[in-house]
Amino acid sequence: MFQPFVISLFLYFPEDKSEYGPAAITFTIFLIGAFLTMRYIIKISKREAMKAKELEEQIMSQQHSQGNSEH
Repeated sequence: MFQPFVISLFLYFPEDKSEYGPAAITFTIFLIGAFLTMRYIIKISKREAMKAKELEEQIMSQQHSQGNSEH
């Protein structure tokens, strides 16, 4: 008896179906925003990974050249 009451507090199905329009538009806007944000984060992440790899290669080549000069 208590459970249906609690669920009914969170679920709302309007009688007038025109109320779904603004919700769908808002959902679409936020979905597109989330998608673009995710793509932006992935793009920056790839750029940072390439920078880290270049730095790693630079450090390794410096260590390799120093190791050769000591012998």
